[in-house]
Amino acid sequence: MDCKKVKKVFKVIGIKGVGAFVNFGTEVPKLAKQFLTRLDKIENHSGIEIALFEPKRDANHLEGHYYVGVIVNESIKEVPVGMDYIEISQTYITTRGKINNIDNLHDQLLKWADDQGYKRDLESHIVETYHPIENSEEEVEIYLPVHL
Repeated sequence: MDCKKVKKVFKVIGIKGVGAFVNFGTEVPKLAKQFLTRLDKIENHSGIEIALFEPKRDANHLEGHYYVGVIVNESIKEVPVGMDYIEISQTYITTRGKINNIDNLHDQLLKWADDQGYKRDLESHIVETYHPIENSEEEVEIYLPVHL
């Protein structure tokens, strides 16, 4: 698995969801499907799906927010009704792999961060981008925010 540190800017049009962290695995894809029915309303999008997640800070932090959306190529002046424009610039540690292996990818990235001495930034969104590959499979690229 290839892990690295990157500085990245994400420009996103998306819709916000809120719920229990334990339900993100089902709630996020459901909201993403709803969002995709409105994709034709968004100008200048890249076609790359994205999700931003509030990090779980500790065991008592049970609910959080997230955004599902699409990466846009430049800043948007007119945002469709019910959607938000978000632009974030951050230093991340990142890795990419098959989406059906997402839990293991997160675990390995966290271990790598620990081995490298990186400290997670729990005030910034975790980012995942989704990339279709052959045989109707999908890869996910995970970006965990870190302090410099």
